[in-house]
Amino acid sequence: MMTILDEDYRLNDGLTIPKLGFGTWLIDDDKAAAAVEMAIKSGYRYIDTAQAYENERGVGEGIRESDAKRDDLFVCTKVQAEYKDYKTAKDSIDESLKLLGLDYVDLLLIHAPEPWAHFHEGDHCFAGNLEVWQAMEEARKAGKVRSIGVSNFEDVDLDNILEHGEVKPVVNQLLTHVGNTRFDLLDYAKKHDILVEAYSPIAHGKMAGNKTLNEMAGRYGVSVPQLMIRYCLELGTVPLPKASSQAHITANAQVDFKISDEDMATLHNMPHFNDYGDAKQFQVFSGK
Repeated sequence: MMTILDEDYRLNDGLTIPKLGFGTWLIDDDKAAAAVEMAIKSGYRYIDTAQAYENERGVGEGIRESDAKRDDLFVCTKVQAEYKDYKTAKDSIDESLKLLGLDYVDLLLIHAPEPWAHFHEGDHCFAGNLEVWQAMEEARKAGKVRSIGVSNFEDVDLDNILEHGEVKPVVNQLLTHVGNTRFDLLDYAKKHDILVEAYSPIAHGKMAGNKTLNEMAGRYGVSVPQLMIRYCLELGTVPLPKASSQAHITANAQVDFKISDEDMATLHNMPHFNDYGDAKQFQVFSGK
């Protein structure tokens, strides 16, 4: 029986990407291997990491320890947001491959258009991002990377790459969940045939007590996290839920149900949510 873990989207470069991925942000390097191995054994094919997560070594170990063939998996990592020159970006790609223990990654992203310390302060680092993009395009030509894209990019940041790069980004990875969805950026990405990936699709579990979500999830016989992941799928995005226990890893993939148009309208119109608790220490959740 086919499940969401068996389904793919087609990217604008002709390659395919699984519709549901496994996120590894905030999983320590020494615990990443076990989590990744569990995810792969549970049927996940897409594993997402980043240089900034400092767990590429553990993620790679988990991939190698699994029984999956490398070609059956889809692995993504990201160039540090602080790297805004050609040489540093180029060297970092080779370092990521070394840490992962892989010959190539399926997807490489610029983690953010500006360094995290200056996130959304107005300096879009246009020239620096083009240098990084050049290094990524060359890595793609060399077979070190199959597809390239971006993360946390606004429309003006995407315009910079679209107008001056040789290769169109295949994805834009964005903070996306019920109560915090940039519909303008989703529409912009769709206009340019760029797939959106939804990170933190369950808002770090901080909406678990929401009355509306609990009542709606109850009607579908699912949990609030499952409802929130399904919401992202209904938007046509790739959710990247993170989990470290077998129970949660399995549950996050049990989302083969449909949300009605009426309920999707309710979810679309949920009040803006940004009460991320401890996660507010990270700039993307700080409300800047």
